[in-house]
Amino acid sequence: MAEELEIKLSLTEQALEQAGSWLLTQPGAREADTRLLENHYFDTPEAELNRQKVALRVRKTGGDYIQTLKTQGEFVDGAHRRQEWEWPLMGTTLNIGLIADTPVGQDINLAALKPVFETRFTRRIFMLEGSDAVIECALDSGVVRAGDQDQPLCELELELKSGQSAALLGWARRLAEQVPVFLNLISKAEQGYTLAGIHSPQALGDDRPALERLLHGLSRAWLCGSVDDDSRDALTAVTRDLQGSPVSQELAWLECCIDEGQAVADLARDPRLGRLQLALLQP
Repeated sequence: MAEELEIKLSLTEQALEQAGSWLLTQPGAREADTRLLENHYFDTPEAELNRQKVALRVRKTGGDYIQTLKTQGEFVDGAHRRQEWEWPLMGTTLNIGLIADTPVGQDINLAALKPVFETRFTRRIFMLEGSDAVIECALDSGVVRAGDQDQPLCELELELKSGQSAALLGWARRLAEQVPVFLNLISKAEQGYTLAGIHSPQALGDDRPALERLLHGLSRAWLCGSVDDDSRDALTAVTRDLQGSPVSQELAWLECCIDEGQAVADLARDPRLGRLQLALLQP
């Protein structure tokens, strides 16, 4: 079992291309690989894995097959920290015996697991090496598919390989100065579950910090199309707490946009939103 720490940003296709071009000009950055990834996600008819906030997939890349079990984990200063188990396979057939040996496998009807959706995308990989950290940057472009429905997938992921975790946020902020980005707390798996009509992400509990509830609420609105009352309340709380701070004007702008009914998916194309999201996080 390994631990993964990453920041995920959603972009337009054009912005993703611009991000790749910008990365090639940065000291310590090099393009390492390009590959096609095909991922098949599994769950029971009752979506038992999803209810436990776990994703299970079999990934094909080239001639290799990898089975991965990944928890939703926790949100830490803009990054997701997750537990992850990976096993090599001989083909696309799921090996349920491997899952049985994990904590997740104890409460799931493993025999009922079946494919529920898939993702297919091209991944360009850049390695970002500095004095404080080594980061893998993945630029993903493709689709999420459930049945006969497709949804575009266009993301950039920064994953810490070694060193200081603060470097993730530093790279994300520098990137946001070059192209519009959207800090997205919704995983590829959650997008697939929503497209398949099995489950949509729910609001976080009131015990979670207002900033985390706000960022998660914006991500849900990006996916589902509307800002709910919980997200509005979280925005009000964050705006109140940061009144008079350097980001107060940007928060007022965001409140105005939401009050006017502007869609978060449209706001995500405005460079101000991503810069604001990242500015709200701890350095």
